[in-house]
Amino acid sequence: MHNEITKRLQSSPEDGNPAPGEEHGAGQPSLLHEPTAVLLLLLTAGSAASPADEGGGGRREAGGGEPGDEAAPHDSSYGTFASEFYDLRYLSEEGYPFPTAPPVDPFAKIRVDDCGKTKGCFRYGKPGCNAETCDYFLSYRRIGADVEFELSADTDGWVAVGFSSDKKMGGDDVMACVHDDNGRVRIQHFYNVGQWAKEIQRNPARDEEGVFENNRVTCRFKRPVYVPREETIVDLHLSWYYLFAWGPAIQGSITRHDIDSPPVSERVVSIYKYEDIFMPSAAYQTFSSPFCLLLIVALTFYLLMGTP
Repeated sequence: MHNEITKRLQSSPEDGNPAPGEEHGAGQPSLLHEPTAVLLLLLTAGSAASPADEGGGGRREAGGGEPGDEAAPHDSSYGTFASEFYDLRYLSEEGYPFPTAPPVDPFAKIRVDDCGKTKGCFRYGKPGCNAETCDYFLSYRRIGADVEFELSADTDGWVAVGFSSDKKMGGDDVMACVHDDNGRVRIQHFYNVGQWAKEIQRNPARDEEGVFENNRVTCRFKRPVYVPREETIVDLHLSWYYLFAWGPAIQGSITRHDIDSPPVSERVVSIYKYEDIFMPSAAYQTFSSPFCLLLIVALTFYLLMGTP
C-alpha cells in the first residue's frame, strides 16, 4: 500500500503519466489540481488501511496470543447495553444495587384526636372506641369548597352515610363505600326510594380512597359543598340529619343493613360546627335506659334500708 501511494505521488502530467482520476482529453485542463489529488490519495489510503489489513495477522487478545487469533466481536445488542449500563450506573461502590423507588403511600389511618377540634366525628359502638374499633365511625371537615368524609365500619360489605330532612329512610341522598369481589372499595352514590337504595350515575365524590383490612371497610372522599339543585343531591351547606348504616354486599352490590334500626343523629348536623358525638351500640345501652336506671335505684334503696 505504501509503495502504491509513493508511485501515485511521483506521477505527474510532465511525465506523461497522469495520476488515476486525472486522465483528460488532449488540450483540456486537469479536473483535479495536484494538492487536491494528493489529499484524496492520502484520505483513500488512510481509510483503506486498518489494523486488520496491515497489522500482520489482525487483532490480538490482551496478554498475548497467536497471530491471526481474532477476538470475538463486541455484542451490540440491547441486552448487552442494558447489562453494562446497569453495572456501571446502578451499582453502588460496594457493589450493592441502589434501593428502588418506594411504593405508593398506603391508606392513611383516620385520626380521632382531631375529633371535635378540626373535624366533626360520630362514633357508634363501645365507649372509647376509635375509627378502627367502633361498629361505625364517621368524620367530616371542610376543605375549601369541599367537605371531606371518612367512614369506617365493622363489615366486609359496605358502609354509608345518608343526608335526610327527617330521621326516616326515604328520599335521602346517600354516599356509600362498597367492597367488591376484586378487593377494591368503590365510592358510590345512591338515592333512597322508600326502603330501597337506587344507585345514581351522577356521583359527586372525588379524591376517592378506600381499603378493606381487618374485616373493616374504610374510605375517604370529598364532595362539593354547593351543587346544582337536584332531587338526588343535597347542598351540604344546609343542615341535615345524618343516617348511619352498614351491611353485607353480594358481588359488589349492597344488601339490607346489618341492624333493623340503624343509628341516626339526634339533631341536624352542620358542617360548620365540629363535635365529637358518641352513640353507644345496643350492647351498651342496657343500663342507660330510663327503666333500667329506675330499677337500679330501687334495688339500691331496698338494700340500704333493709327488709322490714
